[in-house]
Amino acid sequence: MSILNKKIIDPMPPYFGLDISELSVKVLQMARHGKHDSVYGFASEKLGAETITDGDIKNVDGLVDAIKRARKKAQISAKNVICSLPESKSFVRIVTIPQMKDEEVAEAIKWEIEAAIPLSIDQVYYDWQVLDRRLTKDEKQMDVIVAAVSKKFINNLIRLLRRANLTVYGFEIESVAQANSLLRDDEKGVTTMIIDIGDKSTSFVITVDNIPVFTSNIPLSAESMTKAIEQTFGISYKEAENIKITYGIGSVLKNDHVFQAIESVVENFVVEAQKSIDFYITGLTYSDTIDRIILCGGGAKTIGLAPYLSRRLGYNIELGNPWVNMNFKGVPPMDRDASVQYATVIGLASKEL
Repeated sequence: MSILNKKIIDPMPPYFGLDISELSVKVLQMARHGKHDSVYGFASEKLGAETITDGDIKNVDGLVDAIKRARKKAQISAKNVICSLPESKSFVRIVTIPQMKDEEVAEAIKWEIEAAIPLSIDQVYYDWQVLDRRLTKDEKQMDVIVAAVSKKFINNLIRLLRRANLTVYGFEIESVAQANSLLRDDEKGVTTMIIDIGDKSTSFVITVDNIPVFTSNIPLSAESMTKAIEQTFGISYKEAENIKITYGIGSVLKNDHVFQAIESVVENFVVEAQKSIDFYITGLTYSDTIDRIILCGGGAKTIGLAPYLSRRLGYNIELGNPWVNMNFKGVPPMDRDASVQYATVIGLASKEL
């Protein structure tokens, strides 16, 4: 019996999630035992300031070393990895085509990709999936989600991961991974905007029934707030970061010095978020409104930011919970404030479940 119960050849070898951002790498591995989920290990490792710039990897050795250190810290022995792809290097589109057979869709998608992205079809790796939910109102049409990434970028990333002694199991665009972790699998009829406030940029993702239908990326971030404090007060970056951690965006009602220093940055967040909302509602018309906004990423837990954005945008804004689809025996391995920084890598790792 014991031999029969063992997997002699595992058709789906264990893998871990790897989220690479401009200032850090995060790793996390999960498993399911019966009805319960568990986390084998997780860790974050900082990157040097010039390791990744504008999404381009400048210091391969530094990134490889950071990945190795993070795996060692998390005690992750699995070598199969599913890695995140930055929004700035990816193209995600919903395309609408006439109803046709699956074998015909593959050919039609090639033409749609050529029209939708600024690269030729032979310069990208792409994937697509026909949606179960029809976004268009025309019953003679079908909707397909398409993702495409530069072959050059992917090939360089594969070589880097091999140098870290890893086997590439797959890639996932950040917005899709975040939707996997932050949105309930059984939730229907809801339009959600996810705002990921990252190390060097912020992404806006709008989903309908958990399907990413719109993405955009702006060069504002948690770091932007720290730099505004640094420049206004004439102090070091480290001192400015400590002020931001302690006081957040400052007191809006009292209009204190911290808020005065940071106000232009958070107002730019408001402007850019509103632009994305307006474009979605008037340009895409997949639904009539945004039902809620979820914050994730390292800057999401900045004190006072969520209520400020909620008041200025007029939407209910909540801190994301990347464990909504998990079933742990006890409490999750990290609290909500900490886990919101791991939303992407949790989405990557939970695909195995």
